[in-house]
Amino acid sequence: MDFKRLHHVAIIASDYQKSKEFYTQVLGLEIIRENYRAERESYKLDLKIGESEIELFSFPNPPKRFSSPEAAGLRHLCFYVEDIHQAVAELKRKGIETEPIRRDEYTGGLFTFFRDPDDLPIELHE
Repeated sequence: MDFKRLHHVAIIASDYQKSKEFYTQVLGLEIIRENYRAERESYKLDLKIGESEIELFSFPNPPKRFSSPEAAGLRHLCFYVEDIHQAVAELKRKGIETEPIRRDEYTGGLFTFFRDPDDLPIELHE
């Protein structure tokens, strides 16, 4: 696998406004885009961190424990790859199943998920 860099880290906030203030005003991260997803009653705030991003999500009443994947705290890790089809084929050769490749509705990029041995969701993004 030829990982180039960390694409983004996604975090689900238990208090969206408080977390938004922390990441933007305290840490000084630049807002790339902010979207409200009415169907999920959820905000998605994309923040610039070097060549990578942090996705800050809100969800109504997220569980306080780790679950799959909409719990407060770390949501998933994402690795950037130049060729998602090649990366998925390599994972499959190694016995790792992935979800179908999809297109991100906001960025237009291709992505898919697989899981680590502890069931942590890991995303590949092209």
